[in-house]
Parts: sequence; structure tokens; C-alpha cells
Amino acid sequence: MGWLLLLAQSACADFAGTVVNVADGDTITVLHGDERVKIRLSSIDAPEKAQPFGNVAKQNMTEMVFGKEVRVEDRKKDRYGRTIGRVWVAVDGCKAVDCPMTLDVSLALLTQGLAWHYKKFLKKQSAEERGLYAFAEEEARGKHVGLWHDADPVPPWEWRHR
Repeated sequence: MGWLLLLAQSACADFAGTVVNVADGDTITVLHGDERVKIRLSSIDAPEKAQPFGNVAKQNMTEMVFGKEVRVEDRKKDRYGRTIGRVWVAVDGCKAVDCPMTLDVSLALLTQGLAWHYKKFLKKQSAEERGLYAFAEEEARGKHVGLWHDADPVPPWEWRHR
């Protein structure tokens, strides 16, 4: 029984790597050692590429993380085998020798108005994270930033069902 617990713990361990692909606004591939790990950002849902602001979300994600070292808080695997995680990157322009990874990529996309706070999984977030994400989305909505510039933006989960 002890080895099962150890196996479960190692399956969801935080790790670092370099981003080698950006599929869209909420999915990236990280090279971790010799392994390519597909990451789906937790707690947000960015517009699909064919949706309004989908390509903008992908472009902003690319500018934030492509070719950069990131830290992934591995939360679980989804039904497609992707790692669901929170991704952190160093802030652009950091001049320190060893820049800390302090930028939460999901929170940055919410702030830019390029993603929805995916409330379906609220219980998976800490109270602090829930509050930060909810505030970032509401502030972007209130300022009509990014996709909130549209009168009635369609959430990706509804768009996928159409």
C-alpha cells in the first residue's frame, strides 16, 4: 500500500522546464529533461483559436513563456493525459542573475482580459487563488479589456458545445 501512495505522489510533482510549444492561450508544451509534457493551465479557459481573441490569447501566451524556463505546479492529469497545472515564469526585464519565477501565467491572462476564470473547478483552488482570479476577471470585465471589449463574449466551454 505504501508504494501506491509513493507512486501517486510522484505522478503529481512540481517540476521545471523550458516551453517548446504554445498550442493556444491555455495549453503549452514543456521540455522537462528528455520528456515533452503537455500542460493545460488550471483554473482558466482561454478562447479557442477560432473564437474572437483566440489568436490574441495565444500570441500573449507565446510572448510570456515561449523559450523560457517555467515552473509547473502539477495538480493532476486530465482525460487527454495532459498535466493540469499552475505555471510560473520570471517577469520580463528581470536583471537578477537568477530571476525568480513570480508571474502566474493564468493570472496574467485573466488580467489582460484573455481568459475566463474557469469556475467549474473552484473547489480545486485555494481561497487566496480563487480571490485573485475572480478579482482579475472582474477588473478586466469592468475595464472592458481584451475579450471583455465585446458586448457579449462567448465562453469557450459554450463555444465548444455549439
